[in-house]
Amino acid sequence: MANVLVVAEHLDGALRKVTRSVITFARDAAELTGGDVDVLLLGSDVDAVAEELAQYGVSRVLYANDSAYANYLAENYAPAIAAAAEETDAAIVCAPASTTGKDLLPRVAASLEAGMVSDAISVSDDDGLKFRRPLWAGNVITTVEVVTPVKVVSVRTTDFDAAEPSGDATPVESFDPGVAPSETAEFVSFDQVKSERPELTDAEVVVAGGRGLRSGENFEMIMDLADTLGGAVGASRAAVDSGYAPNDWQIGQTGKVVAPQLYFAVAISGAIQHLAGMKGSQNIVAINTDPDAPIFQVSDYGLVADAFEAVPELTEKLQKLVD
Repeated sequence: MANVLVVAEHLDGALRKVTRSVITFARDAAELTGGDVDVLLLGSDVDAVAEELAQYGVSRVLYANDSAYANYLAENYAPAIAAAAEETDAAIVCAPASTTGKDLLPRVAASLEAGMVSDAISVSDDDGLKFRRPLWAGNVITTVEVVTPVKVVSVRTTDFDAAEPSGDATPVESFDPGVAPSETAEFVSFDQVKSERPELTDAEVVVAGGRGLRSGENFEMIMDLADTLGGAVGASRAAVDSGYAPNDWQIGQTGKVVAPQLYFAVAISGAIQHLAGMKGSQNIVAINTDPDAPIFQVSDYGLVADAFEAVPELTEKLQKLVD
Protein backbone atom coordinates (compact mmCIF):
# COMPACT_ATOMS: atom_id res chain seq x y z
CA MET A 1 0.00 0.00 0.00
CA ALA A 2 1.39 3.39 -1.00
CA ASN A 3 -0.22 6.53 0.39
CA VAL A 4 -0.65 9.92 -1.26
CA LEU A 5 0.10 13.15 0.62
CA VAL A 6 -1.58 16.39 -0.45
CA VAL A 7 -0.01 19.68 0.60
CA ALA A 8 -2.83 22.15 1.17
CA GLU A 9 -2.72 25.80 0.16
CA HIS A 10 -4.61 28.49 2.04
CA LEU A 11 -4.71 32.27 1.96
CA ASP A 12 -6.14 34.75 4.46
CA GLY A 13 -7.62 31.94 6.53
CA ALA A 14 -9.44 30.32 3.61
CA LEU A 15 -8.74 27.09 1.76
CA ARG A 16 -7.78 27.68 -1.87
CA LYS A 17 -9.94 25.93 -4.44
CA VAL A 18 -6.83 24.57 -6.19
CA THR A 19 -6.25 22.27 -3.20
CA ARG A 20 -9.61 20.63 -3.78
CA SER A 21 -8.56 19.82 -7.35
CA VAL A 22 -5.34 18.25 -6.05
CA ILE A 23 -7.44 16.09 -3.71
CA THR A 24 -9.25 14.78 -6.80
CA PHE A 25 -5.91 13.94 -8.41
CA ALA A 26 -4.79 12.27 -5.18
CA ARG A 27 -7.90 10.09 -5.12
CA ASP A 28 -7.16 8.94 -8.67
CA ALA A 29 -3.60 8.10 -7.69
CA ALA A 30 -4.62 6.35 -4.46
CA GLU A 31 -7.00 4.09 -6.37
CA LEU A 32 -4.01 2.91 -8.39
CA THR A 33 -1.62 2.53 -5.46
CA GLY A 34 -4.14 1.06 -3.04
CA GLY A 35 -3.22 3.65 -0.43
CA ASP A 36 -4.88 6.41 1.53
CA VAL A 37 -5.10 10.13 0.87
CA ASP A 38 -3.66 12.27 3.66
CA VAL A 39 -3.59 16.06 3.68
CA LEU A 40 -0.94 18.20 5.31
CA LEU A 41 -1.83 21.71 6.48
CA LEU A 42 0.98 24.01 7.56
CA GLY A 43 -0.07 27.23 9.23
CA SER A 44 -0.87 29.14 12.37
CA ASP A 45 -4.39 29.83 13.63
CA VAL A 46 -6.04 28.20 10.65
CA ASP A 47 -8.13 25.70 12.60
CA ALA A 48 -11.15 26.47 10.43
CA VAL A 49 -9.19 25.44 7.33
CA ALA A 50 -8.25 22.15 8.97
CA GLU A 51 -11.89 21.45 9.81
CA GLU A 52 -12.93 22.26 6.26
CA LEU A 53 -10.31 19.91 4.82
CA ALA A 54 -11.72 17.13 6.96
CA GLN A 55 -14.99 17.33 4.99
CA TYR A 56 -13.50 16.17 1.68
CA GLY A 57 -13.35 12.44 2.22
CA VAL A 58 -9.62 12.13 2.88
CA SER A 59 -8.21 9.60 5.33
CA ARG A 60 -6.88 12.20 7.75
CA VAL A 61 -5.67 15.77 8.00
CA LEU A 62 -2.31 16.45 9.59
CA TYR A 63 -2.17 19.95 11.04
CA ALA A 64 1.15 21.55 11.96
CA ASN A 65 0.16 24.60 13.95
CA ASP A 66 3.26 26.71 14.50
CA SER A 67 4.19 30.37 14.17
CA ALA A 68 7.04 29.27 11.89
CA TYR A 69 4.38 28.42 9.28
CA ALA A 70 2.27 31.54 9.72
CA ASN A 71 3.74 32.89 6.48
CA TYR A 72 4.96 30.88 3.52
CA LEU A 73 8.72 30.39 3.43
CA ALA A 74 10.03 27.52 1.34
CA GLU A 75 13.01 26.98 3.64
CA ASN A 76 10.61 26.20 6.51
CA TYR A 77 7.89 24.42 4.56
CA ALA A 78 10.01 21.97 2.55
CA PRO A 79 11.62 20.14 5.53
CA ALA A 80 8.22 19.90 7.24
CA ILE A 81 6.62 18.37 4.15
CA ALA A 82 9.47 15.90 3.78
CA ALA A 83 8.96 14.87 7.41
CA ALA A 84 5.22 14.44 6.83
CA ALA A 85 5.90 12.28 3.76
CA GLU A 86 7.99 9.95 5.87
CA GLU A 87 5.42 9.97 8.68
CA THR A 88 2.56 9.02 6.33
CA ASP A 89 4.62 6.55 4.27
CA ALA A 90 3.71 8.56 1.18
CA ALA A 91 4.68 7.25 -2.22
CA ILE A 92 3.35 10.41 -3.88
CA VAL A 93 3.59 13.96 -2.54
CA CYS A 94 1.47 16.41 -4.51
CA ALA A 95 0.46 20.06 -4.50
CA PRO A 96 -0.99 22.59 -6.95
CA ALA A 97 1.24 23.74 -9.81
CA SER A 98 0.77 27.27 -8.49
CA THR A 99 3.39 29.91 -7.85
CA THR A 100 3.88 28.46 -4.38
CA GLY A 101 3.91 24.86 -5.59
CA LYS A 102 6.48 25.57 -8.28
CA ASP A 103 8.73 27.21 -5.70
CA LEU A 104 8.24 24.60 -3.01
CA LEU A 105 8.03 21.14 -4.58
CA PRO A 106 11.50 20.98 -6.16
CA ARG A 107 12.94 21.56 -2.69
CA VAL A 108 10.74 18.80 -1.29
CA ALA A 109 11.88 16.45 -4.05
CA ALA A 110 15.51 17.22 -3.27
CA SER A 111 14.94 16.58 0.45
CA LEU A 112 13.34 13.20 -0.28
CA GLU A 113 15.77 12.33 -3.10
CA ALA A 114 12.67 11.86 -5.21
CA GLY A 115 11.93 12.28 -8.90
CA MET A 116 9.46 14.97 -9.81
CA VAL A 117 6.69 15.46 -12.36
CA SER A 118 5.58 19.02 -13.16
CA ASP A 119 2.09 20.03 -14.32
CA ALA A 120 0.58 16.55 -14.24
CA ILE A 121 -2.78 16.33 -16.01
CA SER A 122 -3.48 12.62 -15.36
CA VAL A 123 -2.15 9.51 -13.68
CA SER A 124 -2.50 5.90 -14.83
CA ASP A 125 -1.11 2.45 -14.11
CA ASP A 126 0.49 0.91 -17.16
CA ASP A 127 3.07 -1.50 -15.79
CA GLY A 128 3.89 1.19 -13.23
CA LEU A 129 2.56 4.65 -12.51
CA LYS A 130 2.60 6.95 -15.51
CA PHE A 131 1.87 10.67 -15.56
CA ARG A 132 0.80 12.80 -18.51
CA ARG A 133 1.95 16.40 -18.73
CA PRO A 134 1.84 19.11 -21.42
CA LEU A 135 4.81 20.45 -23.36
CA TRP A 136 5.21 23.24 -25.89
CA ALA A 137 2.28 25.31 -24.63
CA GLY A 138 0.07 22.24 -24.51
CA ASN A 139 0.58 21.24 -28.14
CA VAL A 140 2.42 18.08 -27.09
CA ILE A 141 1.32 15.74 -24.31
CA THR A 142 4.06 13.47 -23.01
CA THR A 143 3.84 10.46 -20.71
CA VAL A 144 6.54 10.18 -18.06
CA GLU A 145 7.46 7.64 -15.43
CA VAL A 146 9.33 8.30 -12.19
CA VAL A 147 11.27 5.33 -10.89
CA THR A 148 12.20 6.63 -7.43
CA PRO A 149 10.28 5.12 -4.48
CA VAL A 150 8.76 8.51 -3.66
CA LYS A 151 7.36 10.72 -6.41
CA VAL A 152 6.73 14.45 -6.10
CA VAL A 153 4.01 15.83 -8.38
CA SER A 154 2.79 19.33 -9.10
CA VAL A 155 -0.78 19.12 -10.41
CA ARG A 156 -2.26 21.26 -13.15
CA THR A 157 -5.48 21.87 -11.26
CA THR A 158 -7.47 23.04 -14.28
CA ASP A 159 -7.58 19.42 -15.48
CA PHE A 160 -9.26 18.10 -12.33
CA ASP A 161 -12.66 18.88 -10.86
CA ALA A 162 -12.62 20.39 -7.40
CA ALA A 163 -13.47 17.80 -4.75
CA GLU A 164 -16.83 18.25 -3.06
CA PRO A 165 -17.56 17.70 0.65
CA SER A 166 -18.36 14.08 1.41
CA GLY A 167 -20.52 14.79 4.44
CA ASP A 168 -18.37 12.73 6.81
CA ALA A 169 -15.62 14.44 8.75
CA THR A 170 -12.28 12.66 8.97
CA PRO A 171 -9.78 12.99 11.83
CA VAL A 172 -7.68 16.12 12.21
CA GLU A 173 -4.42 15.20 13.91
CA SER A 174 -1.77 17.48 15.30
CA PHE A 175 1.58 16.95 13.60
CA ASP A 176 5.00 18.04 14.78
CA PRO A 177 7.53 17.92 11.94
CA GLY A 178 10.39 18.04 14.41
CA VAL A 179 12.42 20.47 12.30
CA ALA A 180 13.84 23.80 13.39
CA PRO A 181 13.02 27.03 11.53
CA SER A 182 15.53 28.08 8.91
CA GLU A 183 18.53 30.06 10.11
CA THR A 184 19.41 31.27 6.62
CA ALA A 185 16.10 32.74 5.48
CA GLU A 186 13.61 35.03 7.16
CA PHE A 187 10.11 36.11 6.16
CA VAL A 188 10.08 39.88 5.68
CA SER A 189 6.77 40.79 4.07
CA PHE A 190 4.13 39.73 1.58
CA ASP A 191 2.94 42.47 -0.75
CA GLN A 192 -0.45 41.02 -1.54
CA VAL A 193 -2.73 42.59 -4.10
CA LYS A 194 -6.08 43.15 -2.40
CA SER A 195 -9.23 42.94 -4.48
CA GLU A 196 -12.94 42.52 -4.03
CA ARG A 197 -12.93 40.24 -7.06
CA PRO A 198 -12.31 36.48 -6.74
CA GLU A 199 -8.81 35.05 -7.15
CA LEU A 200 -8.09 34.62 -10.85
CA THR A 201 -7.35 30.89 -10.66
CA ASP A 202 -10.40 30.23 -8.47
CA ALA A 203 -12.98 32.33 -10.33
CA GLU A 204 -15.96 30.79 -12.11
CA VAL A 205 -16.01 33.69 -14.58
CA VAL A 206 -12.96 35.42 -16.08
CA VAL A 207 -13.03 38.44 -18.38
CA ALA A 208 -9.67 38.99 -20.09
CA GLY A 209 -8.49 41.81 -22.29
CA GLY A 210 -5.74 42.01 -24.86
CA ARG A 211 -3.48 44.55 -26.52
CA GLY A 212 -6.32 45.46 -28.85
CA LEU A 213 -7.81 47.52 -26.01
CA ARG A 214 -5.02 50.06 -26.69
CA SER A 215 -4.68 51.47 -23.15
CA GLY A 216 -5.01 50.71 -19.47
CA GLU A 217 -7.93 53.13 -19.21
CA ASN A 218 -9.89 50.99 -21.66
CA PHE A 219 -9.59 48.04 -19.28
CA GLU A 220 -12.26 49.81 -17.23
CA MET A 221 -14.94 48.30 -19.45
CA ILE A 222 -13.39 44.86 -18.91
CA MET A 223 -13.58 45.41 -15.16
CA ASP A 224 -17.20 46.58 -15.41
CA LEU A 225 -18.18 43.41 -17.27
CA ALA A 226 -16.29 41.23 -14.79
CA ASP A 227 -17.93 42.96 -11.81
CA THR A 228 -21.37 42.55 -13.36
CA LEU A 229 -20.76 38.80 -13.65
CA GLY A 230 -19.02 38.49 -10.29
CA GLY A 231 -15.85 37.40 -12.03
CA ALA A 232 -12.12 38.05 -12.14
CA VAL A 233 -10.15 40.18 -14.59
CA GLY A 234 -7.34 38.78 -16.71
CA ALA A 235 -5.06 39.94 -19.48
CA SER A 236 -2.88 38.62 -22.25
CA ARG A 237 0.89 38.92 -21.98
CA ALA A 238 0.87 41.51 -24.76
CA ALA A 239 -1.47 43.70 -22.71
CA VAL A 240 0.69 43.29 -19.60
CA ASP A 241 3.91 43.99 -21.49
CA SER A 242 2.29 47.11 -22.93
CA GLY A 243 1.54 48.34 -19.41
CA TYR A 244 -2.22 48.09 -19.77
CA ALA A 245 -2.67 45.58 -16.92
CA PRO A 246 -0.69 44.42 -13.86
CA ASN A 247 1.44 41.28 -13.92
CA ASP A 248 -0.86 39.31 -11.61
CA TRP A 249 -3.61 39.48 -14.26
CA GLN A 250 -1.52 37.71 -16.89
CA ILE A 251 -2.94 34.48 -18.29
CA GLY A 252 -0.94 32.14 -20.47
CA GLN A 253 2.16 30.01 -20.74
CA THR A 254 4.22 32.48 -18.69
CA GLY A 255 1.28 33.58 -16.54
CA LYS A 256 -1.58 31.88 -14.74
CA VAL A 257 -3.54 28.90 -15.99
CA VAL A 258 -7.31 29.18 -15.59
CA ALA A 259 -10.30 27.03 -16.45
CA PRO A 260 -13.44 28.89 -15.38
CA GLN A 261 -16.99 28.03 -16.34
CA LEU A 262 -17.09 31.14 -18.53
CA TYR A 263 -14.15 32.91 -20.16
CA PHE A 264 -14.40 36.16 -22.13
CA ALA A 265 -11.47 36.90 -24.45
CA VAL A 266 -11.85 40.54 -25.47
CA ALA A 267 -9.52 41.98 -28.14
CA ILE A 268 -7.22 38.97 -27.73
CA SER A 269 -5.92 37.47 -30.96
CA GLY A 270 -5.33 34.02 -29.49
CA ALA A 271 -1.58 33.50 -29.67
CA ILE A 272 -0.54 30.00 -28.69
CA GLN A 273 1.08 31.27 -25.48
CA HIS A 274 -2.25 32.70 -24.33
CA LEU A 275 -4.27 29.66 -25.34
CA ALA A 276 -2.03 27.51 -23.13
CA GLY A 277 -3.43 29.32 -20.10
CA MET A 278 -7.16 29.30 -20.84
CA LYS A 279 -8.19 26.72 -23.44
CA GLY A 280 -9.42 24.39 -20.68
CA SER A 281 -12.26 26.82 -19.90
CA GLN A 282 -15.75 25.32 -20.08
CA ASN A 283 -17.26 28.06 -22.27
CA ILE A 284 -15.15 30.54 -24.22
CA VAL A 285 -16.59 33.74 -25.66
CA ALA A 286 -14.37 35.70 -28.04
CA ILE A 287 -14.88 39.29 -29.17
CA ASN A 288 -12.53 40.48 -31.90
CA THR A 289 -12.65 42.60 -35.04
CA ASP A 290 -10.56 40.08 -37.00
CA PRO A 291 -12.70 37.15 -38.24
CA ASP A 292 -9.52 35.13 -38.82
CA ALA A 293 -8.15 35.58 -35.30
CA PRO A 294 -6.91 32.24 -33.87
CA ILE A 295 -9.01 32.77 -30.73
CA PHE A 296 -12.14 31.89 -32.73
CA GLN A 297 -10.74 28.39 -33.35
CA VAL A 298 -11.07 27.52 -29.65
CA SER A 299 -14.09 29.64 -28.75
CA ASP A 300 -17.59 28.29 -28.21
CA TYR A 301 -19.15 31.63 -29.09
CA GLY A 302 -17.53 34.26 -31.30
CA LEU A 303 -18.52 37.83 -32.01
CA VAL A 304 -16.76 39.69 -34.82
CA ALA A 305 -17.27 43.22 -33.56
CA ASP A 306 -15.59 46.29 -32.12
CA ALA A 307 -15.02 45.59 -28.42
CA PHE A 308 -15.47 49.28 -27.60
CA GLU A 309 -19.07 49.02 -28.76
CA ALA A 310 -19.90 45.40 -27.93
CA VAL A 311 -18.60 45.19 -24.37
CA PRO A 312 -20.39 48.26 -22.94
CA GLU A 313 -23.62 47.19 -24.63
CA LEU A 314 -23.27 43.65 -23.29
CA THR A 315 -22.51 44.96 -19.80
CA GLU A 316 -25.54 47.26 -19.86
CA LYS A 317 -27.89 44.46 -20.85
CA LEU A 318 -26.43 42.06 -18.29
CA GLN A 319 -26.76 44.68 -15.55
CA LYS A 320 -30.47 44.98 -16.31
CA LEU A 321 -30.83 41.22 -15.94
CA VAL A 322 -28.92 41.25 -12.66
CA ASP A 323 -30.97 44.15 -11.30
